[in-house]
Amino acid sequence: METINWSDFERVELRAGTILEVSDFPEARKPAYKLKVDFGPLGIKQSSAQITKHYSKAELPGRQIAGVVNFPKKQIANFMSEFLVTGFADENGDIVLTTIDKPVPNGSKLI
Repeated sequence: METINWSDFERVELRAGTILEVSDFPEARKPAYKLKVDFGPLGIKQSSAQITKHYSKAELPGRQIAGVVNFPKKQIANFMSEFLVTGFADENGDIVLTTIDKPVPNGSKLI
């Protein structure tokens, strides 16, 4: 594992956001949803997330997640992803979201 210093970590804009909308993403190579997430003063951003194994579309709106908002935009099929949804792979490689257990202001930075 490579060691980084504090200034490297500070460059990552890992922010809290609330999921507003979830839709299917049938054009994706692997099963995924399209998400619209409110990052407060940073605005509403969209991304795709391969989280269909553990989450239904109905249970995601209103949930706060952590996202990296300072990566460049990325084209995924016919969709432009504006941030990275964070999560951990379970024992089968399916993604479990990085979530926030108590409400914080949207746009808050991980410190």
